[in-house]
Amino acid sequence: MSLEDINNFANFCSTLNEPLSLGGRFHRYLRASIIRASLLPCQPIFEVGMSNRFAISRQPVREAFISLRNERLIEVAPKIGTYVRKISLKEVLDARHVREVVEVAIVKEVARQHKKELIETLRQLVAQQRQVKHGDNHAFLLLDDALHRSIALHAGREFAWRVIDSAKAQMDRVRFLSYDLASPFEELIDDHAQIIDAIEAKDAAQAAHILETHVRQVMQTLPQVAQHYPDYFIE
Repeated sequence: MSLEDINNFANFCSTLNEPLSLGGRFHRYLRASIIRASLLPCQPIFEVGMSNRFAISRQPVREAFISLRNERLIEVAPKIGTYVRKISLKEVLDARHVREVVEVAIVKEVARQHKKELIETLRQLVAQQRQVKHGDNHAFLLLDDALHRSIALHAGREFAWRVIDSAKAQMDRVRFLSYDLASPFEELIDDHAQIIDAIEAKDAAQAAHILETHVRQVMQTLPQVAQHYPDYFIE
């Protein structure tokens, strides 16, 4: 049992804004650990070890592992054990496609609605992003997701966001690693600000264009990230 790990898990759970079972919360914690490379590709993980380390029963750990396998973040190898999967280049590009198609449709819808409360929420999130210190990639990724999630939820597309969120786990791993290499915070924040301006102007076409370019950025950063972290990737 590790008091530091238990405290880290408790602190993480306090930031969740949705009601989840213990297994659901532990899944989100391990998912975040994989995305931010606290758990590295090919690193072995064990139900018993996790249960003892975080002082929770094996059932929620098992539930979390099942969810991670479904998201293809971990893999079970017969006679070897469970380990963190490498980042699949194909799955990153597939996730980008899903995200682009769904989010572009949503932002067009939102721009036509022009909800003042959404504009205010998004401006606040951008202001918070500008306060994130360089190197705090985890905080920036959380705020980035909060902004895109807010757009989807204000359009009443909660299910669509769940689809995006599930599909983009591999993509998020690349996004996290890219912040220090090819995706400066300032450029991403400027994209967000322009998307908000287009929504406020009720310019659905412009909002869609900027968002499409924004989401496609991973296609430019992916080769550089893969070259810098060759042991993290598979085809």
